[in-house]
Amino acid sequence: MTPGDEQTSLPTHPEWASFPTHAERASFPAYAERLAWLEALETEPPPAQRGRRLAARGWAALWPKVLAIVIVLAAWQLIHLSGWKKDIFPGPGATLANLWDQLQTGLLWHAIATTAQRAIIGFGLAVLIGGVVGALVSRIAPLRAAVGSLITGLQTMPSIAWFPFAIILFGVTTTAILFVIVLGAAPSIANGLIAGVDYTPPLLLRAGKMMGLRKLSLYRYLILPASLPAFVAGLRQGWAFAWRSLLAGELLVIIANKPSLGVLLSTYQDQADMESATAIIIVILILGIIVHTLFSLADRAIRRRWGLTGTV
Repeated sequence: MTPGDEQTSLPTHPEWASFPTHAERASFPAYAERLAWLEALETEPPPAQRGRRLAARGWAALWPKVLAIVIVLAAWQLIHLSGWKKDIFPGPGATLANLWDQLQTGLLWHAIATTAQRAIIGFGLAVLIGGVVGALVSRIAPLRAAVGSLITGLQTMPSIAWFPFAIILFGVTTTAILFVIVLGAAPSIANGLIAGVDYTPPLLLRAGKMMGLRKLSLYRYLILPASLPAFVAGLRQGWAFAWRSLLAGELLVIIANKPSLGVLLSTYQDQADMESATAIIIVILILGIIVHTLFSLADRAIRRRWGLTGTV
């Protein structure tokens, strides 16, 4: 029997048909084992393992915040026990009890709803206007030379400086507050988008043009996705300006029969009710932390997608 006859007399496997030589057929088990290992890497972990992983991530994100709250409460209690401004500055126990009492009433929830509605509308308008302005300025050189520095100048303007002008234009209305929110947040959002476009790698732009992307399609499918990390950073900074502008506006522009967090804070301050005023400050702080956490989650997801983080 010749070697060729020995090779042809070997039993065949249906999946070996694509291997033309005897050496490749002999290596099929090792190849299949490696292929199965690679496929196992791409499969999702079992539900129990996913649950443990999510729990570990949640605890890793939660315990620093819990520790910070404990430290703040401990320092607050120590200051209160030291007697400093004890007749004016309330302790954490009395303040938290007052906050719990306010949460049982509809007035605080109505005020939170009013402030949240203004924040959403004002920030939404700022994102729309800031995004359009940033897109135009980043791609049109003469427009950038004309108003680029003006946008940065508007960003450095204190929001409270716009309120006299807004009240003259719109009166003591919600529109005046929204006007100042937009002026406070839109420049930061526009600058974030401009920075993202500026730092788009030239090699990526050339690759997009070689693939046939031009003008609007180049901006939509390449430049905007590439500038997304910087744009989200601009959104986060814009939200901080919008939130501060909103609360300053609610302290200055008090609209009748429109309870808000700023109105409650101003009212309790006028009544020298420091426990209630401090409780409102805590609510404002918690709402700001919640929104900041949402932006952090979005930023982490974007960095993970861009391969800028080692987490899986």
